[in-house]
Amino acid sequence: MPAGGCLVVVTPVVVTPVRPAFPRIRLPGGSTSDRTLDGMVRSDAGSVDGYLAEVPEERRAALARLRELCRAELDGFAEMMAYGMPAYERDGVAEIAFASQKQYISFYLMRGDVREAFEDRLAGQDMGKGCLRFRNPERIDYALVRDLLKAVAAAPGPVC
Repeated sequence: MPAGGCLVVVTPVVVTPVRPAFPRIRLPGGSTSDRTLDGMVRSDAGSVDGYLAEVPEERRAALARLRELCRAELDGFAEMMAYGMPAYERDGVAEIAFASQKQYISFYLMRGDVREAFEDRLAGQDMGKGCLRFRNPERIDYALVRDLLKAVAAAPGPVC
């Protein structure tokens, strides 16, 4: 016991940071979207059709083409909305997604093994950790996207 006969008990305090509220963005068609801290726009559309209806006109055809490729190549995958963007899952795990961001179209490839297998072809692309960024919708390499989708569909693999 400390001097003076008093026992001091210290209780740890857990501080949870509070995320600031995201501003709501009104999109064409009346739905809203959250702009997150990382600059991503997340739609609250309930379906991929709804999502495509609200994206900017100049990107709609490119996003519809990405959807067509996903539906054609990802046999056995379920199309869904996840994190405010179209996603394609196998056995309950999303492996592919795409989105219209503020300054580019993102194609999310959540399979590290496929990224590694295509390292040479992806070397000249604008890449994030798990996404390809297409700043000009007219310059999307659909042949590369198709090949990536075929590789994802060929066999399950680890998702990052």
